Amino acid sequence: MPATIQNPSPPRTALQTQTLAKPASATVTAPISDLNLAARQRMLSQRMVMQTLLAAAGDAQQLQAARNTFQLFGDSHARLLGTMSHYDAPSAARLHAVYEGPQGVNATIQAFLELMRSVLDLISQRSPRAQAVLESIVDSTDAVLEALNAATNVFDAVTKAKADLLFKELTGIVSDIHTIAREAKVVSFNAQVMAARAGQQGREFAVVATVLSGISTEIDGLSRKAIDLADRNRQHA
Repeated sequence: MPATIQNPSPPRTALQTQTLAKPASATVTAPISDLNLAARQRMLSQRMVMQTLLAAAGDAQQLQAARNTFQLFGDSHARLLGTMSHYDAPSAARLHAVYEGPQGVNATIQAFLELMRSVLDLISQRSPRAQAVLESIVDSTDAVLEALNAATNVFDAVTKAKADLLFKELTGIVSDIHTIAREAKVVSFNAQVMAARAGQQGREFAVVATVLSGISTEIDGLSRKAIDLADRNRQHA
């Protein structure tokens, strides 16, 4: 179905124009996780298509906004491709399987980026060929969203798997700490018994044993809190 590029009716308000025209790069002020970055790509793709349709209708402000979004979308895609080398081998292989290949996410997104680059140039040149490219872009939106959903899902799965692994490792470490604290309590108890038998001469030794017992109790409590915190983080990963 041909894409409609006539001015929409009713006219946009000033607030709507400012919202659509806001440079996408201005919204990024802090580091973003790979998972959130992948999820944001879906929103950026739709924003870019809308801005481009408005630009084709003669809105110069939306043309610049579309170029900004195009740049951010492309940079984000490049970052997601590059980040695979930072994962462990199984996770990297999982990401590579989704992104690469003839039907992979990367091929779909690269084709989409090429169409967007072409249409933005054609709109700038006021070329009548822009209409045909716009129609191709509109026709490809379902495939693009499907690819971006696949990317988000695999990053979500990898993130959760990583969180589970870290939780398992942390549980092992805390378990070791808990064992040491328990053994320290036993040593402290034995020391207190020996100090009591020593009478007056064992008083200072008894003080040290009591302090050791208190420290062991605190370590035990902190280890339990660490496990609870790690478990909550894993569940929300």
